[in-house]
Amino acid sequence: MNNVSEQLLSDVVAVIYESFPELEVERTKSILSAVVARYHIQKIEEDEPHPDSDEKIKMFLSSKRLEGLSPLTLDGYALDLHIFFKHVRKRTDAVTAADIRAYLGQFDKLKMSTIGKKLSVLKSFFGWLTSEEILPRDPSAKLKTPKLEKRMPKALTIPELEMLREACKTVRQRAFIEVMYATGCRLSEVYGMDRDAINHQSMSCRVIGKGNKEREVYFSFKAMYHLMKYLKIRTDDCEALMVTERKPHRRLTKRGIQREISVIARSAGLQDKVSPHVLRHTFATLTLNNGAELVAVQELMGHSDPQTTLRYARITEDRKREQHKRYLVQ
Repeated sequence: MNNVSEQLLSDVVAVIYESFPELEVERTKSILSAVVARYHIQKIEEDEPHPDSDEKIKMFLSSKRLEGLSPLTLDGYALDLHIFFKHVRKRTDAVTAADIRAYLGQFDKLKMSTIGKKLSVLKSFFGWLTSEEILPRDPSAKLKTPKLEKRMPKALTIPELEMLREACKTVRQRAFIEVMYATGCRLSEVYGMDRDAINHQSMSCRVIGKGNKEREVYFSFKAMYHLMKYLKIRTDDCEALMVTERKPHRRLTKRGIQREISVIARSAGLQDKVSPHVLRHTFATLTLNNGAELVAVQELMGHSDPQTTLRYARITEDRKREQHKRYLVQ
């Protein structure tokens, strides 16, 4: 594929990403490249983003890479920044707060959370350039990130969790549910799990979490049992823990994992209540309500701040009553 085709591919993905920020960039590029390769593409010359922006973006991303940001996060930063500079067509030192407001204003149909993320990337970029004394001032400094009400998903009750288990029609589905619930992992962490990372003796697995931080998560006896049943019936040599149902077996994408959970949830009559994040939330809520220490749950979930873990904790009335009776000095 020539440079023009590569540029077209990047531009198309960038435009799609503006409307679908959850897009898996590399996978989408891979799919579209097979289509683009069939055509001879000639570029119509027009104004390009100022070359100064490319240089500054590369410097910024290199710095963030050294800070330990994941490749996925860096890809998102790069895409957002390139889209912004294609819009403003200015040197970085000529960008104003008005330019940023005008750019964000065109996304009025997107959720405020998505617009907030775009602004957050720009604030991080221009803030870094200013702190490094590459720019004399930060054009994003006066812009405030929109305040959003953080709505935590409701955890499943124990009966609902059992309904979900009963709704599993295959060994594969049951293994997925048990692994996601027992480990309390993020979707991205489950997606990255490999078979050879499982320690059968300690019933644990090493995962890479936010900020590229590695931690150990644990399987319950029930999760380990169903996981081993699933692995025994696999005939592929794919290293991924979760693979596609059909041949050729490949690592199941994050979107694919979400779809699998949705199918099971619909079968259980819980289609509006279950997602990978709800299973993670259920893990946190039930373990805390069962007496687990906050610090332990914080470590298991990969939170750097205990306040983040507290947001997941919704103690039941029975648990509050029991704690009051046990610890009140009379």
